[in-house]
Amino acid sequence: MAQVVITLRIMQDSPDVDLKQIETKATASIKGFGGEVGKVDIQPVAFGLKALDLFFVMDEAKGSTEVLENEIANFDGVASVEVTDVRRAIG
Repeated sequence: MAQVVITLRIMQDSPDVDLKQIETKATASIKGFGGEVGKVDIQPVAFGLKALDLFFVMDEAKGSTEVLENEIANFDGVASVEVTDVRRAIG
């Protein structure tokens, strides 16, 4: 099976939420799920809210990321979690 690169977008539920803390917890969850985070990006959304984009690689055989998404969605301060991109890694 191939490796896939997944972009996971995490939205905070308030501008007061510490995105660094969410990033740390989400990275640990992704690692426990069998993925490896390669890049983290913070994007301004509106009204002081920001989105945390985590780019990670995992084995395609793992299948759906639904369990991971649900786990992260239950973190304090997280409004929503969504996979915004999935690509097969080449090489």
